[in-house]
This record gives sequence, C-alpha cells and structure tokens, in this order.
Amino acid sequence: MKPWKKIAIGVGVVVLLAIIVGITVHQSGKNVVTVQTGKVQRQDLASVVSASGEIKPKTYVNIGANAYGKITHLYVKEGDHVKKGQLLAQLENVQSSADVSANQASVQAAETDALAADAATRTSDADLLRAQADYARNKLDWDRAQNLFKDGLIAKSDFDSRQNAWATADSGLVQAKARVAQAKAQKDSADRHVAQARANLTRVADVLQKTTYSAPYDGVVTNLPVREGESVVIGIQNALGSTLLTLADMSVITAEVKVDETDIVNVHLGQSAEVTIDAIPKKIFHGTVSEIGDNAIVRSTGVATSQQATTSEEAKDFKVVVNVTDPPPDLRPGLSATAKITTAARSSVLTVPIQALSVRSKAQLEQEKTAPGSVHAAAPAPKEVASKDRDKDQKQDVQGVFVIRNKKAEFVPVTTGVAGTTDIEVVDGLREGDEVITGSYKVLRTLRSGSGVKIDNSVPKKEEESS
Repeated sequence: MKPWKKIAIGVGVVVLLAIIVGITVHQSGKNVVTVQTGKVQRQDLASVVSASGEIKPKTYVNIGANAYGKITHLYVKEGDHVKKGQLLAQLENVQSSADVSANQASVQAAETDALAADAATRTSDADLLRAQADYARNKLDWDRAQNLFKDGLIAKSDFDSRQNAWATADSGLVQAKARVAQAKAQKDSADRHVAQARANLTRVADVLQKTTYSAPYDGVVTNLPVREGESVVIGIQNALGSTLLTLADMSVITAEVKVDETDIVNVHLGQSAEVTIDAIPKKIFHGTVSEIGDNAIVRSTGVATSQQATTSEEAKDFKVVVNVTDPPPDLRPGLSATAKITTAARSSVLTVPIQALSVRSKAQLEQEKTAPGSVHAAAPAPKEVASKDRDKDQKQDVQGVFVIRNKKAEFVPVTTGVAGTTDIEVVDGLREGDEVITGSYKVLRTLRSGSGVKIDNSVPKKEEESS
C-alpha cells in the first residue's frame, strides 16, 4: 500500500474517533442541568411571626363629661405629667353649689327638728313616770278609802273625793301614754326627714363633684380635645358624650399588633418578642406576649367578626399585645411599631435553605424511577397516570429536596420542623454536609431524580429570580 493511502486512512480514523467523541459528549450534555446549591448544616433556628401595629399604654382612660356645663378652667395641657388626685378641669358650678348649700341648710333644719322631737320624747317619758306615780298613789288611797268607808270611819264626801282622784289619775296615765306614743312618732318622722335631707345633699353634692375632674392615677395627658369656654354634654343612650382628656399610665408600655390568622395558632402567652418603632430607627426593644385576642378582626374594616351580622371571606387578623420591658422615656402612644414574636426556637439542628424544598407526587417519583434523567419529569403526568382510576395513594404529595450524589440529582423525602426566615429544620432524611439544590426555581420545578447536574453558584440572585 502506498504511504499516502496509509496516511489518509489514519487521518480518517482520527476524524471518525473525534466525531464519535463529540457526539457522545454532546448527547451526554443534553441531560446536564446547571443548578445552584447549598449545604445541609447545623445552626440555631428560630421561627418568627412579624406583625405591625402601634404603641399603646397598658392602662389609659378617656375622662368624659359627667355633667352639662361650660368649662371654666383647664389646669393641664397635652403632654403634662400629673399625679393621682391632681385637679385637671373645672366646669361651671354656680347652680350645683347653690343646691348643695340649700340642702345643707335643709339637713341642719331637719337635725334641729329631730333634736326637738327627741327632747319632746324625753319630756313625755317624764310625764308618763309622773302619771304612773300619781296613779299608784291615788289607787292606794282609793283602796284604803273603800275599807274605811265600810267600817264607817270616813265621811261619804271624803270617800267620793278619793274615788274621783283615782279616776283622774287613771285618765292622766292614759293621756301620758298617748303623749309618749305621739312623741315617738314625731321623733321617727324627724329622723326620716333628716335621712331624706341627707340623701338630697348627697345627690346634689355628687352633681357638684362631677363638675370637678381629678387624676385617677399618675400618668401623662395624651389627648386634650377641648378648650376653656367650651360647653360639654354627657352621653345619652347611643350618643357619646364629650371627652375632656385622655390620661395614660406610661409605666407599662405595650405594642398592640395585628397577627395574620395563619400565624396566630403559633403565638402563645409569654413568648419573647423584639419590637421596633418607626420613630426610633436602628434600635430594638424587647418584650413578651401578654394578651392574645379571641375574636378575628376583618383587615379591611377593623371590625371584629363577632360584631358582624354576616360572614366575610376577607383576610382577618387577631390582636396581640406585647409588653415592652425596656421602653424609652420619651415614648408616645400611637407610634407605629413592628413586633417580631419568636414562636419556636431550636438549638444546633440540621437545616436547609427553604427554597430547596420541592413537592412531588408518588406517581411522579415512580415514573422517574422507570425513566430517569429527564429534566421535564415534573410536567403534567401522562393521562393514564392522571386518570380517575388512579389509586389515592398515588396522588399524595411528597415533600423533599434534591441532593447531589455522583453529579446527579437525587430526590430525597424529608420531614421538616421549625421554619426560620431563610432556613428550615430537617428532622430526618439528610446528613450534615449533604449538598442540596436550591435553584433556580424553574429548574426545581422541572427537575427529575437522576438528572445530571452542573453546579454554578455564581448566578446572581436577580437572574435566578427572573428565570
């Protein structure tokens, strides 16, 4: 064979081998997917519920008008710190003061009448004693006269005189008893007049007292919607009365927030929370959950569902009160606040990034075992698999992650626990150091077990999200 033919055959063999290698590499590269990954690692994990609301004092009172009248004096202004019993406001009280004075005089007159009735009672008692003594003496004389008259020792006139004296004494005794009963009745009447006058005095004194407003406890005047000279009214039935001012006890500060209905089941009394206040940026305050509302509040209206006549499908929240343990001294009610409530905490647990979690049906997983390596296994299943006769067990979803093993993606079912902000606890199914696929979302949605993968963790997050 000529040399040039040998060279041509050798070149042809080399070219053929190169083509075969190229085709092989090309075919193998078709099922290789570029992914981003993360590590299974141990760390402390906390589940946090975030809710917004406003700062409120735990104890506050709206001091409303208890009487009709014009405000004559306001002794405080908004923002003032007051002590318990300190005078806050004064309404005009000319008429009520006059009523008190008149009823005080009535009480004094009634008490004087009672004293006179008491003296009359004592006098009638003394008269009764005297009448009883006269009756006893004249009765004795009459009995003695009867015996003497029988023996003829006294004259008939003397006998008649003693008889008349006894009869007079008997009448005087009856009259004295009647005067005692009358005096006692007058004494009872006078005492009741005193009680009536004192009751009237208590009533008008209460009316007078309601024109003066004092602080029920130490606090801060947080709202003062009225001015001197304005007239105020009390509430009638469903009509609200005038509010003079709002007094807040700032010794205990709370953050009243609204927690979404999907998160409220995880919130419990005593859980710790971190509170941030918009007006005080870059500073975190601490607190604990002290109150959890039982009634849902419709988010769009702010009205409790128990106050609605019809049901609503709108989003709902629940009121949660967090006691702030380290409030700043210049804190004011009404400031916007956000509370991050720690609902669960785990120490040194296995975790994976939340975005690594995927869901597959049992039917899809079984299909992937028979035809591994396609990147479209998570697409809709064949009709025969999706038929109505499919076993219910095949429809059940399985939660898991894709673990890289031998440069291939392997779907591993996992059981999860506490979810943090970016990571979630894995109870079983994985080992520390396992490398799991975290993205992109498009890849995780279509990836199937057994697919070849290529790791590229340099993809920016924005590209990942846009994909």
